[in-house]
Amino acid sequence: MYVIRNGIIVQPDRLLFGYELVVEGDRIAAIQRQGTLDAEARGFGIIDAHGGYVTPGLIDIHSDYIETVISPRPTVLMDFPTALFEAERELLAHGITTMFHSLSAYAHDLMDVKPVRQWDNTEKIMALIAAAKKTEGRNAHLIRHRLHLRLEIDNVHLVEQVERHLRAGEIDELSFMDHTPGQGQYRDIEIWRKSFRGDITREEAERMLAEQQAAPKLSFEQLDYLAGIAREQGIALASHDDDSLEKLELMRELGCTISEFPISQEVAAAAVERGMATVMGTPNILLGKSHSGNLSARDAVRAGVATCLCSDYYPTAMLQSAFVLHREFKLPLEQAFAMLTINPARAVKIDRELGSLEEGKKADILVVREVAEGQRSYPVITATLVDGRVVSRMWYPALPSMSARFATDAATLAETLADEEVR
Repeated sequence: MYVIRNGIIVQPDRLLFGYELVVEGDRIAAIQRQGTLDAEARGFGIIDAHGGYVTPGLIDIHSDYIETVISPRPTVLMDFPTALFEAERELLAHGITTMFHSLSAYAHDLMDVKPVRQWDNTEKIMALIAAAKKTEGRNAHLIRHRLHLRLEIDNVHLVEQVERHLRAGEIDELSFMDHTPGQGQYRDIEIWRKSFRGDITREEAERMLAEQQAAPKLSFEQLDYLAGIAREQGIALASHDDDSLEKLELMRELGCTISEFPISQEVAAAAVERGMATVMGTPNILLGKSHSGNLSARDAVRAGVATCLCSDYYPTAMLQSAFVLHREFKLPLEQAFAMLTINPARAVKIDRELGSLEEGKKADILVVREVAEGQRSYPVITATLVDGRVVSRMWYPALPSMSARFATDAATLAETLADEEVR
């Protein structure tokens, strides 16, 4: 049992000043005026936020980071269980308490050939994630592990296997991908050619291009069959790299409610108008552009057509992106955090339990402060709770305590912080 005090509580639509958050068991028991609970008399542990932000744990619904940990070099495969444990420690340090590991099911992965993406290895990782889910809440793992299967439509031999994993409850999100050059992410053939590691000649590129474009693809009927099973199981369906309104409508017909990395602002806006969640990458927020020359996440946020943010391949960017959007684009901090928490939770249908700090919900909580480094500040996590358990604490000697200020009148404090923000 814990009470978290002296912090700014970040909710989806507001910041709460002068309140404390009470945790009992694995749930948020109360959010009430600070000082309401006699914590010591009732045996509650006190977590002092020292003026930091109290936020929900971050929910990452698209990241292939686990592949990098397992295969740090193209031809190297590390021990799979060890990699999962090591990955979760780093993810925790970046505030990610629920991770949808995004595993690729390619038939021919010309861009990034790795043994880790062979189907037998993908199934080994799937088994580890399924086992982690079964032991959740019993101290076996630090975070919540989930599976996002990215099915490339050239993998025509996987229908039965994917069906089996869907029915077994081992897949928590299913996306349909098409990386055929000339459309989607690689509609610009020259960008596709330059994306290879090492140089390939134009003749080699043309040969590979012809092979990829001529390769057999899953039919609409096969995709609809798998989509139907996913819908029956309550599994979120996503499209990937939508580059036209026609493709978007096709994905909607399959039941997709998520559009990952829409290629243009027009398509992203159309997806939002149709009630779909749109997912953009936080590395894109930090870099200021898409690595493949498509819609910038910053532009998508400015235009109001980005609803969810994910780490894609760089977990470090998740927490940083919230503060970049707040500082550089004046986006209210609660809106920035909503794109990392409650919005993705809604997209993958776990928002009844996770994604926001509300009474009765799971106690996945971060305490976030900012460290000054030269002319800029950097967000750091000083405490993390998952399922109501404190799973990490970090101490930064240079961070002063602001607890005394946060014990004062909430309205005065909010006004003071607003004035500092303007300066």
